[in-house]
Amino acid sequence: METFLPRPFPTPSLLSTGRKTWRGHDISKFCFPTQVSGSRERDILSVYHVRCNVMNITEKLALSRRRNREWIVNAASGQPLESGPGEFNSGRIGDSVKNAIDAFYRFSRPHTVIGTALSIISVSLLAVEKLSDISPLFFAGVLEAVVAALFMNIYIVGLNQLSDIDIDKVNKPYLPLASGEYTVGTGVMIITSFSIMSFWLGWIVGSWPLFWALFISFLLGTAYSINLPMLRWKRSAVVAAMCILAVRAVIVQLAFFLHMQIHVYKRPPVFSRPLIFATAFMSFFSVVIALFKDIPDIDGDKIFGIRSFTVRLGQERVFWICISLLEMAYGVAILVGSVSSCLWSKVLTVLGHALLGSLLWSRAKSTDLRSKAAITSFYMFIWKLFYAEYLLIPLVR
Repeated sequence: METFLPRPFPTPSLLSTGRKTWRGHDISKFCFPTQVSGSRERDILSVYHVRCNVMNITEKLALSRRRNREWIVNAASGQPLESGPGEFNSGRIGDSVKNAIDAFYRFSRPHTVIGTALSIISVSLLAVEKLSDISPLFFAGVLEAVVAALFMNIYIVGLNQLSDIDIDKVNKPYLPLASGEYTVGTGVMIITSFSIMSFWLGWIVGSWPLFWALFISFLLGTAYSINLPMLRWKRSAVVAAMCILAVRAVIVQLAFFLHMQIHVYKRPPVFSRPLIFATAFMSFFSVVIALFKDIPDIDGDKIFGIRSFTVRLGQERVFWICISLLEMAYGVAILVGSVSSCLWSKVLTVLGHALLGSLLWSRAKSTDLRSKAAITSFYMFIWKLFYAEYLLIPLVR
């Protein structure tokens, strides 16, 4: 019986030389009965190799047909006829870059970035006394202030998102931390990097109004958001509004004006009529932004115990308080413009503020307060009015 058991073929042949078949298998692993003759062995090998060649040809034909189909599809779609792994990888890299840019765009809260840049440019123009003041020195001073402030702005909004991940999953699920696109570690790395760059730039510029503006904004932004004992001031509606007012109305107007006046133009500090108007008007606007930003977020704020004015008083009441405050601000602006001694300033400021006040009232009456999408859209409209005001402020004389 033992003679009929299979064992490796002893005769030196193709099977015992360790050669590979087209499938990459070692033929020496195949077994034959010991009683097979030499001629029978050759017959078996011949049949085996014929079958291998047939299978090889069949697979090659299948591969050829598959490549032809791909060629036809590419030709019909207008894509390159030869598409390889390099093009596939470059497409994936392109998509990854676009996704990264989009995530950072949302993380930076672009409406605040635009507001910060416009406000600094506008206030810087208040320091211009004559046409020759608009020089390369002016643009360099503005660029220093804008870049340093934008870095700090990203730190502040990023810290707020890190502190509000659970709330944002309800109120703003599209933000990168709330959606999971960014990890907490990524968020911490971004805000740490931008805060360091902001302070570094403020320091090397050598402007103490700029550096102190960054430092106070850093302190207030941190105290507003971070969840530590005696901090997270956003839990108090009044304190939260005061933080936003201090940064948007006072620091932006005064500190960046003084940066241009003292550091750039080397002039003594003065508090001109346009500067006082800008500070007063933006105080109203900052309070409105502080109140209105919580109207779309009422659901998450209720769940997580944020006692905003909207949670306490209701959406409709806070909405109309905001509209009333802004209309009062526009009324005061029209009055200030009407007593200007400069004719072109009088015409532009009166007509401009009258137009913005009318647009605000018309939009407010048509807003559906039962729709979160409508309220959010109106909040973005308020930011557009904020931008427009900074276009009018340099015209006040």
